[in-house]
Amino acid sequence: MTVSGAEQGSHCITFVNEKGGTGKSTLAVHLLVSLQAQGHGVAAVDLDTRQRTLSRYLQNRQQYHPQLPAVKVVVPPPSELDSRVEATEQECDELRELVGELARDHAFVIIDCPGSDSPRSRLAMTLANTLVTPLNDSFIDLDLLGQVEPEEFQVKRLSFFTETVWQARQQRALAKLPALDWVIARNRLTMLDARNKRRMNAALEDLQGRMACRYVPGLAERVIYRELFPGGLTLVDLANPQLRGVSMPRMTTSHLAARQELRNFMVALNLPLDGPVSG
Repeated sequence: MTVSGAEQGSHCITFVNEKGGTGKSTLAVHLLVSLQAQGHGVAAVDLDTRQRTLSRYLQNRQQYHPQLPAVKVVVPPPSELDSRVEATEQECDELRELVGELARDHAFVIIDCPGSDSPRSRLAMTLANTLVTPLNDSFIDLDLLGQVEPEEFQVKRLSFFTETVWQARQQRALAKLPALDWVIARNRLTMLDARNKRRMNAALEDLQGRMACRYVPGLAERVIYRELFPGGLTLVDLANPQLRGVSMPRMTTSHLAARQELRNFMVALNLPLDGPVSG
């Protein structure tokens, strides 16, 4: 498989989880705006051609707050070829070319995948320097990564999704590209059920050792994210001087805690932030 993007000096970050409802697009757009606020050039690819949550978020942002810097976001259309094999080949070729083009002009390319398996999602995993899998704090969601035995809460069998990540790593190795950094983000965390959190922690520690991945805290479940979506705003924008006079949620201790969670997530990703920034 030919891989584009990484060899251009850009850093590709793919958000993927075959299960929906994990806050994947919310996490992706917050990372995107955070990187942009730091002066980095960022482009986005929305592979979820049905829901288009990421692209809708950014469209709302541009429509209602045109004073904010625009973000290039592309939604690659599905192939119209009748042959499924030929259509898949065309879609993957176009995605490789697209990521390569975006990588030439942007320090970071963020790909948001749909909550389902597809050839394009698998390719997006191979293109990634950093692969982020948001995960609800639930053993139902964890089952996507591996089956957990009910006594010691250790992973007894890896899942098809985990094997897909392994295949992506092999493809990158064959292409002589840097190793893929797989990050599992425990997302939409609640303040309840401390016992379940401990058990999830034990299972993820076991998985981390077996799959050379690492897990980090994501964002807690908060109403503020649903309130910000219609205007295309993020936690980063709550203190943005370009939005003076815009009706915004009043800053609360919960919002301050959420902004700290986002900063912690950014640090945990360990992205190459020392490169050139856009003027």
